[in-house]
Amino acid sequence: MGPAANADIARDEGGISAALAQLSARFGERLQTGMALREQHGHTTTYIPTQAPDAVFFPESVEEVQEAVKICAEHRMPVIPFGVGSSLEGHVNAPAGGLSIDMARMNRVLSVNQEDLDCTVEAGITREELNHYLRDTGLFFPIDPGANASLGGMAATRASGTNAVRYGTMRENVLSVTAVMPDGQVVTTARRARKSSAGYDLTRLLIGSEGTLGVICSLTVRLHGIPQAISGGVCPFPSVEAACQAVIMTIQMGIPIARMELVNALGMRAINEYSKLDYPESPCLFLEFHGTDAGVAEQAELFGEIAAEFSGGPFVWTRAAEERQKLWKARHDFYWAGFVLRPGTKALATDVCVPISRLAECIVETEADIAETGLVAPIVGHVGDGNFHVSVLMDMEDGDEIARAEAFVGRLNRRALSMEGTCTGEHGIGQGKMRYLEEEHGAAGVDMMRTIKRALDPLGIMNPGKILDMTGK
Repeated sequence: MGPAANADIARDEGGISAALAQLSARFGERLQTGMALREQHGHTTTYIPTQAPDAVFFPESVEEVQEAVKICAEHRMPVIPFGVGSSLEGHVNAPAGGLSIDMARMNRVLSVNQEDLDCTVEAGITREELNHYLRDTGLFFPIDPGANASLGGMAATRASGTNAVRYGTMRENVLSVTAVMPDGQVVTTARRARKSSAGYDLTRLLIGSEGTLGVICSLTVRLHGIPQAISGGVCPFPSVEAACQAVIMTIQMGIPIARMELVNALGMRAINEYSKLDYPESPCLFLEFHGTDAGVAEQAELFGEIAAEFSGGPFVWTRAAEERQKLWKARHDFYWAGFVLRPGTKALATDVCVPISRLAECIVETEADIAETGLVAPIVGHVGDGNFHVSVLMDMEDGDEIARAEAFVGRLNRRALSMEGTCTGEHGIGQGKMRYLEEEHGAAGVDMMRTIKRALDPLGIMNPGKILDMTGK
């Protein structure tokens, strides 16, 4: 059931016991070993089984993270960085045990540089906490993966979300990170300048590394001005293909859309039932426009004309904040809404991303595959950048159904790869998608990643068993 729980290093009971004794003597009550807390820190929001760490540590400074990592390195105890645990591919599991470093107490804003449109924060701050702090500055941090994730975790998984079509992903919005490396050294990857050609791009190396190369402790991120006006709404379409064709034309016409989310008919049924709404139960696009009063009105009208070309509409949009919040709350609750379709099941949540010219083809083929396989699996997507998600609802007592679901995910990943896409647009590799990494990057590409991993983490203590299978290679 689920991916193989391999680990890069063998579990060393004596080393772990010695490390725990040393960590406990140094950090006291901020090192916790209770089973309930440990299981919470191995828990994932998908169906991958929980693999708990041996202890959870709550540091309050970079120096404390550094000290803990040095102790773990001395005794070859695995280190698993932890944000809020909202990742979906088993990133925070501990297949060889180890120390979960929970960054929740490192959640301060260190500086805000309004004129430069950036700020430096500790890794444990969540996106909602940061935007609440920034509310009187006229600035905001735009990356919104749905969950109230920590910025350190978002950087580690190269998170994206509903605003990516306008503002980009974490890759484009992180200027620099400060991280504790596997040997305990502290590295700051860049300065605050918006561009540099000084050496290797260490910032991008750590963004998306999923805790396998170091523990991100702070980061400097880009900020954006809060738009003068925001409008948004929902537009129904007769088919997924028609909705996707409207997406493609909107992007190709250069309309500066901020959010463009697709929900298929099954997903709309779940949203309506869960959120007590009455949207059309056909494929719908959720949209949002940012700009001036005149600009957002013009953008909404242009999109309405595009939708009509593909038999979509009516596109009903509003500037009222309360209505827009209700719309996006329903969209963000999609994961939980899916369970109304099959109460008592668990979700295998997966995502792929393809060039937008192949988006309609990929989603239509995926819907047909779901129907032929006999699964219940609503679809939602950040379709403005070609990314969509499938939430397969599985009876965990039915081995045949689990096997069919996992086979479907394999076909979905390979379908995206055959269309020059990726096996994961934003969920990351973790444990769940390790088997597809070589198919995407080729053996030489994955070997290069292993070389980097071995060079920076020769003991293999940083989040072992994630992204790369290091055993026997």
